Formats: sequence, structure tokens, C-alpha cells
Amino acid sequence: MNASIATLAETGEAQDQETRHQRLPSPVALREALPLETGLQARIRQQRQAVRAVLNGEDDRLLVITGPCSLHDPESALEYGQRLAGLAEQVSDSLLLVMRAYVEKPRTTVGWKGLLYDPHLDGRHDLATGLRLSRELLRDLARLGLPLATELLNPLAASYLSDLLAWAAIGARTTESQIHREMVSGLPLPVGFKNGTDGSVTVARDAIGAAAHGHTHLGLDDHGHPALVQTPGNADTHLVLRGGHQGPNYQEEQVLAARDALESAGLNPRLVVDCSHANSGKDPARQPLVLEEVLRQRRQGDSTVVGVMLESHLNGGNQPLSGSLRYGVSVTDACLGWADTEAQLLQLARG
Repeated sequence: MNASIATLAETGEAQDQETRHQRLPSPVALREALPLETGLQARIRQQRQAVRAVLNGEDDRLLVITGPCSLHDPESALEYGQRLAGLAEQVSDSLLLVMRAYVEKPRTTVGWKGLLYDPHLDGRHDLATGLRLSRELLRDLARLGLPLATELLNPLAASYLSDLLAWAAIGARTTESQIHREMVSGLPLPVGFKNGTDGSVTVARDAIGAAAHGHTHLGLDDHGHPALVQTPGNADTHLVLRGGHQGPNYQEEQVLAARDALESAGLNPRLVVDCSHANSGKDPARQPLVLEEVLRQRRQGDSTVVGVMLESHLNGGNQPLSGSLRYGVSVTDACLGWADTEAQLLQLARG
């Protein structure tokens, strides 16, 4: 067989391979297996209301969403959460601290997709274990008294975790997705839409407006059955500035332009600045510079920026996935270490 025929034969064999399926527990089954006690449910509702108050200008504290780029190790995640919970009490007069608890990770091409999808970090993609471990870890973190935040990447995963969240993000690559806008329109919690990867706020502005309306769409019910879903609309959607291909977008001129774009569309003009990603050039050492600029704008009396996001872990930097991982170090984007994070937050609290 010549090379061209062999290539065609291999391609044909690949096309003939069937997609495989594995049955997973339904969202209601997992919630029943790992339930939230009544007191915790009430606390999460209060935390959501506290975030809403900041976003609506009823609370002048700064919302700070901080934590690892992604959670890969429950032990280090819980240690970070314990430290953050202790700090939250110290700064509660001026800062509302929310822990970044990301168990899904968007990939530009391929790579580790997060604890939910690959909890063993070895490519086995044990999703059943990942779902259970992710819910269990988020419940343990919530029991520390911390409001929790995550990025909702796959709409199917939201049903397993959303009852644990005080805030959620829709990433730059999915903000334009109609499916994500429909999902957000049915969530009872504040959700931030990030600007597009080009740095433009237009897509996020449109997403905020779309998610504020009710939708009728195809989806799944809590038992995993196909269903017609009718949502009421989400009044607590807002913009997150994360920079873009052309560079950062947290400077005063860009913040005011974003505010004007939101106001002209009749939307909430208050926004959150992501201090990492393109705003820091993915260099964690630059995150404090972004914080400093946000603080400067607030000192001048501009109330447009009501929140910030930080990527932070117990230890700074990041590391590749390997057989021997350093404790408390990110396996995705590089993070600030805890000492630097604590110093920055205490400075923010002093104003």
C-alpha cells in the first residue's frame, strides 16, 4: 500500500471510531449525596446579597475575588481558604473577600481542563470522581464562611455546583456564547462577563443585556433529562475588564469609556477589574501595579470600579504537571504567593 492510500485508510479508521459515553450521576443525585445544611444555604444567600450590594453601589466596600488560578489539590486549597477566611475578618470593614475556587479551566488548544474533569492529574478524565470531589471541596470551603467564586465553563456543570456559589464569571472566550447567556439568565447569583479577547467591551455589554432578559431554551432538568427551560433573567450581571490582545484596559480612560458604554445601553455602570490575564501580561508581579491604579481611581472619588480579581496561591509562580508537584503552587497560570497577597490586601483595606 502506498503512502497516500495508507493515510486515507488510517483516516477512514479514525472516522469509523465511535464516540464513547459513560453515565454520570444527575445533578440532583449528587446534591442529595453531598447536601448543604440549612444554615449554609442561608449563609450563601446572604453572601450573594452582600455581593449584589457592592455591585449596586449600596455598599462602598471593595469586592476582592482572590485565589488560585485553578484548584488542583484539595489540601492546599483548604489551607488557602483557612488563611483567607482569617484575613477576611480583619478587613471586613473595607473589603468583601471572595475566594476564587476554579475547578474548570478553558484551554486555547489542549491541556489539563481542571479538577472537575481530571482530578487525578493524569489524563484519565475520571469525570464522575471529579464532579464529586469538586462539589465536596467547594462545600468544605464554603463551611469556612467564605463566599465562593468560579468560572462557569460548561453549562452542564453549573447544575452540580451553582448552589455553592456567591459569584461566577463567564470567560472572554464564552461571553459571546448564546448558550452561556441563557444559562446565566437562570442563575440566582451575580455573574460577571469578561470583555472579549480583543479587549473590546461590546460583546460583554451585549451579553449583560441578553442575560438580564428571560429566555426559553433547550436544556436539561436536575435529573439530567432533556427539557424546555424558561428563565426569569438575571438582574445582577456586570462587566469584568481583563485586558486583551492590544494590552491592558484598567487605566482611568479605559474604565470611564467602559462605564459610558454600559450607561448608554442602560446597564449597571459599575465593574470589576481582573488584575491578572492581559491586564498583567500574565506576570503575577504586575498584579499589584493594577491594584495600585484601581486604588488611585477610588481615592479620587470614582466609584466605577467596585471589585478586583487576583490570581494567588500559597506559594508564588507556577509549575508544569509532573509526577512530583510542589505544594501550594499553581499548575496553570502563575500566581502571587500568600505573603504578597496578604500585604496587598491589607494595603487595600487601609485605602
